[in-house]
Amino acid sequence: MSRRALNVLELWPTVGYLHEFIGCQTKQSLVYDFQEPYRWLVDMTVISCLESRQFGKKDFYRMDNYVLRLRPEAVRKLIDALRVKFNSSVRYARKFHGWDTLIRLKAQELTNCILGRRDELDFGEPSSHLERTDSVAIRNLILSLTAAEAKRLGIGRSALWYLQRRAQNRSPFRIYEKVRRELHPS
Repeated sequence: MSRRALNVLELWPTVGYLHEFIGCQTKQSLVYDFQEPYRWLVDMTVISCLESRQFGKKDFYRMDNYVLRLRPEAVRKLIDALRVKFNSSVRYARKFHGWDTLIRLKAQELTNCILGRRDELDFGEPSSHLERTDSVAIRNLILSLTAAEAKRLGIGRSALWYLQRRAQNRSPFRIYEKVRRELHPS
């Protein structure tokens, strides 16, 4: 996606700012530079796939050098998950865009900056949002809640039972906004 966005704007992909071409590496230094601000999208998608058990042991195979690789079927699952992630919307410049569109917009901003049509370039906007509802701190808080404390917070017995059961398990779980507000009244 980064390479395509840069190629459309006719930027020279071998001239990078952070990565440099070193013999055995790719000659696409600018592509690697440009994808860095968005790497977290791929990382979070992979983590999400692993946590939701979309991948199992059968989806991996080990190379002779003990490197794990994804089988072709698992690669297709990952690509589908990435497609969903990159098509999800993000607010930027008072509009909602898919991440794929945003990357093209940022490539255009980079081009304008290089050509002197723009004074600055901010890859920090839009910022990444990585807050999880099932963090270790939240899990510990849920596990330490007594029935009386939960009742005082407005959390019913069945909701407390569900939350504590899910918090004991290592699998990801969702905490609804109302309950999250009760746990963190800020």
